[in-house]
Amino acid sequence: MQLVITPVGDVRCLYDESLDLSSLGSAHIQRGSHVEPDLFGHWFADMLPVGGPRLGPFPRRSDALSAEVAWLCDHWLPPPLSTDSTALA
Repeated sequence: MQLVITPVGDVRCLYDESLDLSSLGSAHIQRGSHVEPDLFGHWFADMLPVGGPRLGPFPRRSDALSAEVAWLCDHWLPPPLSTDSTALA
């Protein structure tokens, strides 16, 4: 599990059960996407809950789940880069 700790002490991660997150303090867990089939059996990962796109179609649910995790790791998990030059000091 990759944990991202912000300068104010907030921790972000993709939830799994490899670590008891309650040991870090109170947790706020929210859905990152919705992985669902369409009427034709194609799978989509809708990233709208985190402000992202709809990914797909995928032939298998596991493909949609893999795309969901990859998108979250690339676009949601890393904190935004600061343009404040003092943040680098």
